This record gives sequence, C-alpha cells and structure tokens, in this order.
Amino acid sequence: MTEDIDVEMSHFAETALQFINSTSGHIFLTGKAGTGKTTFLKNLEKHTHKQFVVVAPTGIAALNAGGVTIHSQFLFPLGTFLPDRSIPADFNAEEGFFTQNTLARKHPLNSVRKQVLRSIDLLVIDEVSMLRADVLDAIDYRLRSARGNFRKSFGGVQLLLIGDLYQLPPVVRRNEESMLQRYYKSAWFYESLALKQDGFVYIELDKIFRQQDDVFINILNNLRNNTPTQNDIDELNSHYQKEEEMKSVKEVITLTTHNYKADEMNKTALRELDSDSHFFEARMEGEFPESMYPVQEKLELKEGAQIMFIRNDSENQMYFNGKLATVSKIQGDKVEVLLAESNASFELRRERWENKKYTINASTNDLDDEIVGSFSQYPVKLAWAITVHKSQGLTFEKAIVDVGQAFTGGQVYVALSRLRSLDGLILRSQIHPGVISADNQIVSFSKNNNKPSELPAVMKQKQSEFISFLIDRTFDFSGLIKEIGYVSKSKKESASLNEISMKPVLEQITESLENEKENTAKFREQLQTLVRANDHEKLLERIKKGSAYYKNILTENVKMLLLHTAEMKQHKRVKTYLNGLGELDQLFSKILEEVDKSQLLIEGILNGNQSFDFSELANARLAERKRLLDEIKTQFPDNKKGPGKKKGGRKKDGPNTYDITLLMWKEGKDIETIAKERELVPGTIEGHLVKAVQNGLIEIFDFIKEEEVKLISNAIKELPKEFTSKDLFGKLEGKYTYAKLRAVMSYTEIK
Repeated sequence: MTEDIDVEMSHFAETALQFINSTSGHIFLTGKAGTGKTTFLKNLEKHTHKQFVVVAPTGIAALNAGGVTIHSQFLFPLGTFLPDRSIPADFNAEEGFFTQNTLARKHPLNSVRKQVLRSIDLLVIDEVSMLRADVLDAIDYRLRSARGNFRKSFGGVQLLLIGDLYQLPPVVRRNEESMLQRYYKSAWFYESLALKQDGFVYIELDKIFRQQDDVFINILNNLRNNTPTQNDIDELNSHYQKEEEMKSVKEVITLTTHNYKADEMNKTALRELDSDSHFFEARMEGEFPESMYPVQEKLELKEGAQIMFIRNDSENQMYFNGKLATVSKIQGDKVEVLLAESNASFELRRERWENKKYTINASTNDLDDEIVGSFSQYPVKLAWAITVHKSQGLTFEKAIVDVGQAFTGGQVYVALSRLRSLDGLILRSQIHPGVISADNQIVSFSKNNNKPSELPAVMKQKQSEFISFLIDRTFDFSGLIKEIGYVSKSKKESASLNEISMKPVLEQITESLENEKENTAKFREQLQTLVRANDHEKLLERIKKGSAYYKNILTENVKMLLLHTAEMKQHKRVKTYLNGLGELDQLFSKILEEVDKSQLLIEGILNGNQSFDFSELANARLAERKRLLDEIKTQFPDNKKGPGKKKGGRKKDGPNTYDITLLMWKEGKDIETIAKERELVPGTIEGHLVKAVQNGLIEIFDFIKEEEVKLISNAIKELPKEFTSKDLFGKLEGKYTYAKLRAVMSYTEIK
C-alpha cells in the first residue's frame, strides 16, 4: 500500500474540496508525509466541476502528477524571471534574466496554449515546495495576459498549490540570490507578489495513513517541527546496527543522502553477483524528453539483483510504488522476480508512461489532453540503495537509514517518514541533533498560517466573494468584445483578406454584444443588490431568467461565427485569421458554459453543497453544438484529399503503418510481438486494431476478451447519451486502455 492508493477522505480533504468547488480563493494544500496529498490530486477529477490543468516544476514530478511541466505549459525561457516590465539598468542582461516584456515579445504563446489557459478555472501546481516565487509570478503574468484580465491575480484563475515545505526546497543558484533578494524576502513560493495580492487559504491534511504507531508519529512530528526530545533521539538510536549485524538483513533498501553513494552501492552490489548481465532497452514513441525518463533507458539486470517497483500494479495489485523484489530468473525478455515478504513469484511486464500536452477539443471546445509521446520499460530500478530525495512518495516496510551526512533541512525527517513503523528502522549511523534541521522560516510560516479553527469563517467569506465574482464575470461581455476587436484588426492588416466580402460578420457580432452593454451593467447591479440583501430566492429567479435571455443571444452569435469560420476555410492564406476565429469560438463556449451553470452553481453554494454535477448541462451543450456543426457541414463540406494521397498530392509508395500491423495480425502474431518487431508501443498497435474493427476488417473478439467487451458495454449503457471515451475511462477507473474502449464503443454502435 502507498500514498497513491485510494483512502477514505479526511475532514480537511473534504474542506479543501469545498473551497475548490465553491470559492475562487487560492489554496495551499499541505500535510505531513503519508497524509494523502497524492491521493487527493489523483481523485480530484472525480470531485470537482472545474476545468483544470496540472503542472509541476520538473519532468518526473509532472509525470507522477499526471500533468505537464511548468516551463512547457507556459513556454518560459531558461533563467530568472524579474517581476518588472524590463530588466533594471544595473542588471547584466546576459545573465539569463527575463521579464514581462521578454515573454510578450520574444516568447509569445501560440493560439492553442492561449485557448487552454482561457478554458481553465483552476491551476493545480504539484510539488510546490520546489517552485520559486519568481516562477509563480511569471505564471501570473502569462495567465493575466492570455485571459486579458490584469485586475485579478493569475487572471482570475484559482490556484491549488500542493506540497510539503519540509521536504524539497527551491533551488537558487549563487548568481541569482542577490537579484532575487531585490524583489523577494526568500525564494519560497509564498513570497510571490501575485499570491500576496489576493492571499491564500492554508489547509493541512492531518490524518496519517502510512504510519499507525503513535510513538513513531510523535517522533516524526517533533523532527518536522525542530523540537525533538532527548527521548526521541534515544529511541531512534536504539535502532542503530553495526555493519556486521546489517549483513544478515535481507530484502532491505538503504536510504542515503548523496547520489554518488546510492549509485556506488547499487553498482557494487550488482557487480558482486556471479550471474550474467542482461540489458533491456526502453521503447519510445513520439516526444518523451530525457528529463522525464521514469527509469533507465537501458536497464541492466542480473539474477539475484534486488529491485524496486516504481509504480503501482493497477491490474492485479501484486506490487506498489516502493515494493522490493529479487530477480529470480531471466530468459530472453522474460524476467521473473520473487516479491519481498510474500516470496510470491511474478513475471515482470513492461509499463507505459505517457507524455501529454493540454489542448482544446476542436469539436466540443472543451479542455482535452493529447498524448504526444510514450516510454515503455519494466517499472523497476536497482534497489540496494536510493537517495532520500528520490524516495519521496515511496513507502518501505523496512530500510537502512544512512543520514549521518544530511546536508539540507528535513532530510532526516523525509528519510524516516518513508517507513511504516519503527520496527522496520535500521540506522547505519547514529543520529545527532546537529543533523536534524527544519528551516525555521518554514516552521514559522506554517505556525502563522495553519489556523484550522478559522476555516469555516474564511469559507463563508470566500463563498460570498465568489458569488459576486461569478455575477461580474458571467454577465460581462466586454472582454469578449475586446478580443473580437483584436481579431478584426488582424483581418484588416492581412492583404489577402481585404478582397473577402465577409468583413461585416464580426462587426455584427460586436454590435449585438455592444447593444447589451447597458442592460448587462444594470442586470449585474440588480443581482449584486440582491446578494447584499440576502434575498436568495429573488436572486436565483433573476439569474434563471437572465441566463435564458443571454444564452439565446450568445447562441445566435456562435452560429454566425461558425458559419463565418466555415466559409473562411474555403479561402487560402487565412491561417492567422482562422486561429483568431477559433479563439473567439472557444471564448464564446466558455462564456456559454458559465451562463448555463450560473444559477445551479450559485444555488449550490448558498445551500452549502460540497460537490456539484453539471454533466447534464454539459451534455446538452455538446449535443446542441454537434447539431449546429452538422448543419453547417451540409453547407460547407470538408475538402478532403483523395485516398492514398499525402500533402501536395504525392501518392504513397507502399502500405501505411496501419496496413502493416493488420497484415502481421492476420499472420497470427499477437500485440506484444507486433509492437516489439515494429519497435512501437503496444498502445499504438491496439489503436491500429481499433481502426480495423471500425472498418469491419477484424472481429472485436479477436483481440479483446468477450467478458471485457461485455463489462465495457454495460458501463457504456450506464453513461449519458453524449459521452466521451474519457468519461468511460473514468467510470471504469482506468482498468482498460483508451484503444480498447474506443473499439467497444465502435462495436456497440455497429451492433
């Protein structure tokens, strides 16, 4: 069991969810090791109605969080961000500084990234202890700029910051320190100027799931708070063993402070084994940067090697992240291991990690993610030793802890907190009070901000502010009018567009919205008056009527915009203009969504709801949009290229990748064999077979078991009529690949 496994939600986890769902206030969600921060993040999609993206400071952290890196999402250059328009005169511009002007002029966001940032209500940043204040201020500028909202911090997007400040600190190079000190008291994220503008709520998860031993929990708490007693030190040091004693201990990993020590221990132990080395290469497809490699690209194993799994077994629950095992037999690509404690035999299978990017679904205008690369390898690494740094998130039944050379605050605490109990602790060197050091600045920050008794009152205040914020945001189209102006301007500047006669369309839309400007201002003021008067019944009644009125206006404008877009696609050299129209379409969709759910959302907040379900509204909007797009297609059918043609009209020279897979399948080869021979991941081969099912070239039962088809089909019947493969994936809790789900979806449609 690890922190990643679903656990009963604690009181403070429920409080955090209510803050997310019913306020727009920023949240710092923290907690001791083993309190379920990872679980909270992994289950967030099930519990929130808000659109969100997940980012993290490093590639591995992003991969573990199921998100993307901060730098890739926000397109930041390398260097230090200065929260200024330009670099101060006494700074050396060549030392890697960038500013707001740098981002705007030299690193502008493309249309897709802008649309993603405009679509979200919530930005989740995991492992926030590593996030520097300057990077958070750079994120703030990007969001304000992309969303055209410079009044609110982060452009009106709510932040959920997840992490434990007692673990990994932010890294500041020596040449950056003096520069950053001009703007910030320290590099910690909470010194961000943008975050200070609107403040944040501090919520600490307090229910510990990893440890059950009260004595051990108390020691860990004292270490964390820089208040260990002599009794605590004596209890820990009673687990010290000499080298000779430790030699008899089997199935144990050593936690050490430095990379070179862990690497040397693993290399030495592997070298001392008499068995032969076997090498296993990772299989990669698409974009998968080296900074994200979860395990070694070239894995060396020997019979007798001690290994550790680095992810959970979602299929059979045979292993978890941190589970130790010993390699018992290697024959070709077949690797058998004996699991620690149970001694059960298990054959390793390759696991697949996916690199994704956030995008906007062209059909629905909803936030979506696109897989851009994958990495397939056995999910294990050599495990005689590991650094304290890399052990974060792992759980061990027993471990040799070697922290005599601890060099950063919190290393001793992090190392010890990986263990379930004191019974599994073996100390290689005795712990001296001098190496136990939590950053006093962090201890003080936590003490000053962790005020659980005040959370109910803060919640009430933030909910009231959120209702006012919703009214002002939902029934105000001035930002949309401004964006239409930008797109119109780009059209006028395009020589090729001067000859096109569709110029009045955007002007018509602008005029339609401008005509409502006075009405919306009065309507907003009426609603705010009802909020201040606590006249909830009349407030909801007015919102209901107003929503219906504005929804009709917006829908008519969307129809006009989509018709205009379809006609513009018939012309050449209009890509920039079409991108602009696409951005307007997405903005309209977002505003329609907000208008559509405003009444139910405000009603739910007033009623004290913790969760919200707007799926029926979303499905209805999706169905209406599909109907509208289908209607437009009859007027402007797509100009698709003929079969066997590439861009430019050149014929293909031979069978495509799909045909090759199908041919090999009909020769009797299975998915794993085809993937291996073609040097592709099994998921790609499955995708080819799905296409074959859709085209009626193979039977679905040829590659998916009948009971699996039945189970997936039953789940489909329980979903609303307008559902996506993502909805089905969530309902089945990720037990089946998207390829299998799409195959069954096609099969049920044909049947």
